[in-house]
Amino acid sequence: ENMFFSLWEFFYGHFFRFWMKWVLRQMTGKCELQRIFDTYGGAQRTYRIENSLTHSKSKKQNEAFQICMRACLLQITGYKQLCQDVENVRKKPYDSGNVQHEQLLLKLWNLLMPTEKLKARISKQWADIGFQGDDPKTDFRGMGILGLINLVYFSENYTSEAHQILSRSNHPKLGYSYAIVGINLTEMAYSLLKSEALKLHLYNFVPGIPTMEHFHQFY
Repeated sequence: ENMFFSLWEFFYGHFFRFWMKWVLRQMTGKCELQRIFDTYGGAQRTYRIENSLTHSKSKKQNEAFQICMRACLLQITGYKQLCQDVENVRKKPYDSGNVQHEQLLLKLWNLLMPTEKLKARISKQWADIGFQGDDPKTDFRGMGILGLINLVYFSENYTSEAHQILSRSNHPKLGYSYAIVGINLTEMAYSLLKSEALKLHLYNFVPGIPTMEHFHQFY
């Protein structure tokens, strides 16, 4: 019985399985993995895929496929999770009663204006870094706290560039509102993410799971 089983395993692995796969591919127009995905679910699907990969003639190809498949799945699921994470942050409105929000706002001021002290929380000084009114919280209505987080991330990680851009924003003819432009860029990055236009960039440059850090870097 053991010899019969060994012979069957040998012939199946080396001859029958190859021709069966070839015939089924001609009939269905699908490869073995596609047929398994379409036909089975749960444990049966996983078991049959594992079995298919185990009996693959090329071990190197098999290993490469598994690594590639894992990376792709991480990117796909990661992108969906990133969309949800970004959305959750965007939906949080700026709350002046939230100590963390207030600290983040003051951090932005200190990063951009290190030599000038903010005289009051409600102040016309906010216009110096491109906010529209005396209280910046009104400018975060569209993008919520996400807009502020992006501004702080850029100012903290690219401080010299942020100072240069802020300096240029004060040009008498070509000037612009630094903070408002930054919030508009957050809206642009958010729109690209939600429309899935950002997939190409993240799939090309992030080998694993795309995270909020990658979104901030894109910003």
